[in-house]
Amino acid sequence: MTSISIDVASRAAFVVAGIELVADLSGALFWEEQGLLIVSDLHLEKGSSFATRGVLLPPFDTVATLGRLAAVIARHDPHMVIALGDSFHDRAAHDRLSATDREALAALQARRDWIWISGNHDPVLPSDLGGAVAEEVAIGPIMFRHEPSGAPGEIAGHLHPKARVSTRGRSMERRCFACDGERAVMPAFGAYAGGLSIRDAAFGKIFQATALMAHVLGDHRLHTIAASRCY
Repeated sequence: MTSISIDVASRAAFVVAGIELVADLSGALFWEEQGLLIVSDLHLEKGSSFATRGVLLPPFDTVATLGRLAAVIARHDPHMVIALGDSFHDRAAHDRLSATDREALAALQARRDWIWISGNHDPVLPSDLGGAVAEEVAIGPIMFRHEPSGAPGEIAGHLHPKARVSTRGRSMERRCFACDGERAVMPAFGAYAGGLSIRDAAFGKIFQATALMAHVLGDHRLHTIAASRCY
């Protein structure tokens, strides 16, 4: 296996349609000028959804995901949070939230604007969760939506990008941001969410292949590498 060198940093800034965004190690994006935090594909209550079908997973994904979300909100103290769809794993997931998890979510929403983008897993979101619900949101040159179309200025989720790279003689596969300077797809934030290789044909339909970069979530650092050097 051929090793490749990877540039590393504790966090990576990249540009989408002329806007500089900070890629947080958690898998969130922060637009500092707007005080805006973006997360995608929380898939809350995925564990309980699987349990209803007889697939038993440890029922701690919602607690873990909300805990990570609380940490990144504390780190950036945003004025607004946008959740880019599939925040809940199925149409009834919000009904299965425990009282404790509802209280934790309400605490995160306090004193800040909150927008839920509807996704394919949660196309209809209830009004009692707090915040506003939208299909997409435009702020300046950026359009936030769940499913990527490839339009310039778009930040989307849905595809759960991940990258496999080799460094220092070992291989690692991690979630990543996918960006070519004009558009970006965010990694899934949810504890139990899976991933799709950034080399999959689905990304080729969205991005300019020669400019596509993977901002890979490592253990302690973000690793920025050309998607063409992933495998």
